[in-house]
Amino acid sequence: MKLNYKQTILIGLAFLSISAFWQMYDNIIPLILKNSFDLGETITGVIMAADNVLALFLLPFFGSLSDKTETKIGKRMPFILTGTGLSVIFLLLLPAADRARNLPLFIVVLFLVLLAMGLYRSPSVALMPDLTPKPLRSKGNAVINLMGAVGGVYSLIMIRALVGSGATPNYFPLFSSIALLMVVSVVVLFCTIKEKKISNEIDDANEMSSDTEENPAKSAAGSALPPDVRRSLIFILLSIALWYIAYNAVTTAFSRYATHVWGMEHGGYANCLMVATVAAIVSYIPIGALSSRIGRKRTILIGVTLLALCYLCASFYNSYHVSMNLFFGIIGFAWAAINVNSFPMVVEIASAGDVGKYTGYYYTFSMAAQVVTPILSGYLLEHVSYRTLFPYSAFFSVLAFLTMLMVKHGDSKPEKKGSMLENFDVDD
Repeated sequence: MKLNYKQTILIGLAFLSISAFWQMYDNIIPLILKNSFDLGETITGVIMAADNVLALFLLPFFGSLSDKTETKIGKRMPFILTGTGLSVIFLLLLPAADRARNLPLFIVVLFLVLLAMGLYRSPSVALMPDLTPKPLRSKGNAVINLMGAVGGVYSLIMIRALVGSGATPNYFPLFSSIALLMVVSVVVLFCTIKEKKISNEIDDANEMSSDTEENPAKSAAGSALPPDVRRSLIFILLSIALWYIAYNAVTTAFSRYATHVWGMEHGGYANCLMVATVAAIVSYIPIGALSSRIGRKRTILIGVTLLALCYLCASFYNSYHVSMNLFFGIIGFAWAAINVNSFPMVVEIASAGDVGKYTGYYYTFSMAAQVVTPILSGYLLEHVSYRTLFPYSAFFSVLAFLTMLMVKHGDSKPEKKGSMLENFDVDD
């Protein structure tokens, strides 16, 4: 049985469009809130945390709702088509509200955009396992993650090319380029992927083949973890929250920091973020090899250490220098090292209980951290100094290192991958 790469790439178009949107959202919306509406850093942080608060409720709700949906075009496709259509409409209203300097309209439209994106994010992610045989889902997930990375890079390129100069740049060309990508991606997806037909074929294939994945939790679902294992679970979840607090603070505030502290204009800050993204992509394979040699925990500790050191070094720069690209390249490598290994450790710890429940713990702690950190870091940016950003992230990276040291379970060395592509299989 072989993975249908062409089909999987087409399925990944939905995730590509979603990733492109969020890359643009994290970089541009804070600038609009600050420069167009003169909002303080704290309130900006609150608004930027809204998508994560909504995600805690919307993603499981619409994911579950799509599970129960049956239409002629499938379970997920109605949500993907409707969500994309609404998102594009509201997305194109945002630059109009910005140009009109109408804050109430901007906030209302922003809220509607977030609702529309929440409507189809989970169904889009669920489409790949629906349409991929069980033994091939790791390879399929690798392809999906690579498609998401392509979408992120596309947004960074568009930011660099289309964000104009001046005190009041016109963001309509940028928003239009993202909207166009979303529409084209989903139209191609709908025209080429017949969800219901393929889903029926996959269901038949899964019924005929035995499930080869080991799941020790299956026979002991719901059983209590031993105290030492529970302790490790608590510390790995705390670590996940802490490094997300560190990393998300930078990704959310970097565009403002680079503009205010380093004097970067015309979307030039996107170069640093693009270096980090590309570095993460090319790092997956060597990280997979490293993890198989030294184990997950050590690889994570290396990643967290590199994050802390790079953030600390960045805090000493008074203006942008080309050497910053090296630090962002290392940050990309470090973040990939963490994410390649952290989710498998949680699942490994959950082997005596319910794997699905513990997967929920992973996303609860990561999303909750992304709710807290824009507000907390935004308060420091506004009331102390912009220069607090990188020390803030370095501090929480150090805390994540200390809590990770306390983890004693879930560190079984990953098996050697069957193919190089499987090293790209990352749950983020």
